[in-house]
Amino acid sequence: MTFLLVLLSIAILVLLIVWAKLNPFLSFLIASIAAGLMLGLPADQVARSVQKGMGALLGDLVIVIVTGAMLGKLVAESGAAQRIAGFLMRFFGEKYITWAMAFTGLIVGIPLFYNVGFVLLVPLAFTVSYQFRLPAVYVGMPLLAALSVTHGFLPPHPSPAALVAQFDANMGLTLFYGFLIAIPTIIIAGPIFAPFLKKIKAAPLQTFQAEPKPEHELPSIGNSIFTALLPVLLLVGTTALTLDLPKESPAAAWIFFFADPGVVMLISLLYATFSLGIRRKMRMSQLMETYTVATKDIAMILLIVAGAGALKQVFTDTGVSQIIAENLQTWEMHPLILAWLITAVIRVCVGSATVAGLTTAGIIAPIVGTMDVNPNLLVLSIGAGSLMFSHFNDGGFWMYKEFFNVSIKDTLKSWSLMETLVAVVGLIGVLILDLFV
Repeated sequence: MTFLLVLLSIAILVLLIVWAKLNPFLSFLIASIAAGLMLGLPADQVARSVQKGMGALLGDLVIVIVTGAMLGKLVAESGAAQRIAGFLMRFFGEKYITWAMAFTGLIVGIPLFYNVGFVLLVPLAFTVSYQFRLPAVYVGMPLLAALSVTHGFLPPHPSPAALVAQFDANMGLTLFYGFLIAIPTIIIAGPIFAPFLKKIKAAPLQTFQAEPKPEHELPSIGNSIFTALLPVLLLVGTTALTLDLPKESPAAAWIFFFADPGVVMLISLLYATFSLGIRRKMRMSQLMETYTVATKDIAMILLIVAGAGALKQVFTDTGVSQIIAENLQTWEMHPLILAWLITAVIRVCVGSATVAGLTTAGIIAPIVGTMDVNPNLLVLSIGAGSLMFSHFNDGGFWMYKEFFNVSIKDTLKSWSLMETLVAVVGLIGVLILDLFV
């Protein structure tokens, strides 16, 4: 009976988002309160449980997500993203243009949130398409595959960062493992898949062609790449230093301090403020306005993360987590596959990758300790599942259709199939990595 009530709680969440078209944050709040009452939590404790869950999860994540948004916005506004894209185009040449687009999406997609990366880079793909007289979908798909993978797999993007916090995983290790899986996933769903899409007719509007900055206004390629990748370098580097470091070592406290994801992102943002801003004669008021706009862009993401934390806390406080654990343990299925499957089903129902990942985390997080599974790989498994088969209820589906100006049928054959490839190949990569770590 308890298990059915949990499923009913999730069904309420899905129906509120899909059928009632309610805001996901409000949907999470209503579903969390309904779950608490149905599962027997005393009425006077429901609100406290919701508040505790929201605060606990946001406390771990707000620095990472907000500073990540600010960094991504500055990379875009300064022209660093344009410089990286242009350099990779020249480096790879026309013959390997799809590889250039894939690597552009990977490098620029790390600091940029998905929607920002889409709006910024897709017009560049159209410009390349017109310049080399190549099909727009063929050129653009590797870029979109890379943006999707970074969005679903790699911190500091909201969903993987939130999953790291929920599962008490190591952000540096998750990022390292994520790269090992992301690169082959992008190659298969991007440059290898793209040639099958050459016959799809697309007529991108002239409005969506990029209006690049003049060359002399762009930062140098070294400055652009180093600044965009600094969070990755710091997270992986400090994690490597802490692997065999005795906690009683005199340097341990400082290394663990600099390994904290919030500190890493703050350092990266401060460096970017200098390297892409002050050093290039941008006014401090202009930089701060850029950061203010960036926080507005991710305000709803923060609220959705908070709502997911509330649902998780209700499941924990009602004691239902133990019952879920006992039920899941009777399933003859690998924990990583089970987590991927739950996430994929919610993703197909709800449409949002972030909501799908965080909802699954709310179910599984309280029982990770009882599962024989690497928490870093669990993050990546859920990340892969959260990208499964984007269709009519996903905003990304419609952004792709309208920007590329393709039919619904061709959108399903290209965009939806690419997202499905990312999800399936990502899971295979996680399972292979699980054999060795």
